[in-house]
Amino acid sequence: QVQLVESGGGLVQAGGSLRLSCAASGRTSSRYAMGWFRQAPGKEREFVAAISWGGLTTYYTDSVKGRFTISRDNAKNTMDLQMNSLTPEDTAVYYCATAPRADSLKNGYGMDYWGKGTLVNVSS
Repeated sequence: QVQLVESGGGLVQAGGSLRLSCAASGRTSSRYAMGWFRQAPGKEREFVAAISWGGLTTYYTDSVKGRFTISRDNAKNTMDLQMNSLTPEDTAVYYCATAPRADSLKNGYGMDYWGKGTLVNVSS
């Protein structure tokens, strides 16, 4: 079992920045990819970004490319999402998840563990 806990959400004005973190605990000895998803009010959960175990491969959904940066620190079992130039359209609950491969996160399948989410609210 792996437990994932997100942090760093909050209220920010449009154009501002936030940094989300996801801390993993439990059976973290195996290699796994990590990623971020988000769910806006009244919408389905969508993929945001993913990173491979070694950090060499990353994926982003088109709407966040150039604004969001995903990173991880395997020594600390953490993953971060630096979010810049935020817009009201980024308002959502952000979830971290794990999967065997980063491309499976991108394609929306194979997720084995999820966090409970952290709310990002971007005001106009």
